[in-house]
Amino acid sequence: MSGTTRTQVYLTAEQRAGLDERARVERKTMAHVIRDAVDTYLATDIDAAERDRVLIDTFGSCPGLGERVPSRDEWDRGVGRGRV
Repeated sequence: MSGTTRTQVYLTAEQRAGLDERARVERKTMAHVIRDAVDTYLATDIDAAERDRVLIDTFGSCPGLGERVPSRDEWDRGVGRGRV
């Protein structure tokens, strides 16, 4: 395969077993399954500005947490994240 580079990664036993099973079911090599997964990951990655916008838009939107959610000002100062 031209234009490719060899890369070594360490996987947990569970990750390796999952990849082996997926490769078996899809009748592909493990390398092919990994390349497909990387392509999917890279295609769906959002940039930092979009990620920040989503976080700001959804801040405090989880009702019923069972404890007081700090205001945005408190959150920006670090209250609620273990900092004061």
